[in-house]
Amino acid sequence: MKRRVRLSVLFAALVTAGSAALTPTVAQADDDPPTTRELLDKCDNGTDVCEFHPDGPPKDSMGEAHQVGDSAFNCTDDLQRSTVGWSDTTGESNSVGVSLSAEYGFAEVFKVSIETNYQHTWESSHTESEQTNIDVKPDEVGWVTREAQMQTVKGQYEMHFPDPFHGHYIWYVPFEATGPKPDAPSTKTQHTRPMTEEEKAQHCG
Repeated sequence: MKRRVRLSVLFAALVTAGSAALTPTVAQADDDPPTTRELLDKCDNGTDVCEFHPDGPPKDSMGEAHQVGDSAFNCTDDLQRSTVGWSDTTGESNSVGVSLSAEYGFAEVFKVSIETNYQHTWESSHTESEQTNIDVKPDEVGWVTREAQMQTVKGQYEMHFPDPFHGHYIWYVPFEATGPKPDAPSTKTQHTRPMTEEEKAQHCG
């Protein structure tokens, strides 16, 4: 991450205070640039301007498939239909490693930018609950997996400071976030397989 910030430092230096070149003092300050988190914590907390500029529209993807609810074991001699009740929450992740649901200045700027550019809100988390039927054959176990629809947004924050911050009036900070796609149904899949001998002993003994 520091490498990406250093690249932003070099670019920011070109527009710092309208100067054509850095002074030796500024060049020395660049030897230890602030982290992305340190910069973003200054968003609306010491900046004249803090704006998020998306690189393009959100990119859709599917989250990782994972089991939801309990497994259903059929210890009878007949086909059994089991109803698995489950509730599952999908969260978001980002390149800073903090939740955008928190009250950070950059979090609010990010959400407003997404709503302005794409006419929908950003969800930091989404919870889905359901009851899913599974037909389980004798001596088998069944379970349900879920894949949530996700969206990823990349871009950069443009930050203007009234006084030089680590030697610069203007900083460009790269940022990426992935979260649940609003109002998008997830994919639920039913699975079955033969029980192991250990599972038979544990659940059918």
